Amino acid sequence: MPEALAERCDVIEETYEFMLAYAAQGVTGDDGSGKGGQIRHFMERAANALSGLSAAYAAAVGDSEVYRAFLAVLDRDAQDSLAAIQLVLAQPAISSQLIDNLNASIHLRALLTDLFLIDEILKLQRSSPEQAGA
Repeated sequence: MPEALAERCDVIEETYEFMLAYAAQGVTGDDGSGKGGQIRHFMERAANALSGLSAAYAAAVGDSEVYRAFLAVLDRDAQDSLAAIQLVLAQPAISSQLIDNLNASIHLRALLTDLFLIDEILKLQRSSPEQAGA
């Protein structure tokens, strides 16, 4: 997997892990500093990583008909997750409960599953070059 693509995935996964911890802390809101500032920072990084994610994967797997349908799914999941993250970022305060609800979002969970699936496929392709064109 190209390094830039791996970095995008890492940012999204790190953000999700931070969000899980934040949700468990019982934060009632934020004023842009402290824990609230941290969650915003992580979420802004994730939003940047989500922008153009499916195009980055398409470049990694090539223009194969086998991947086109799934890349469309990845694009929808990334766009839906981005919309949810942007909605939370637009709020003046980000509580643990708000993040807990975002964590439970089917969109975010689908995106993470997409990332894990493609990551495994790319690993298999690297270990077995004859599979790359399949």
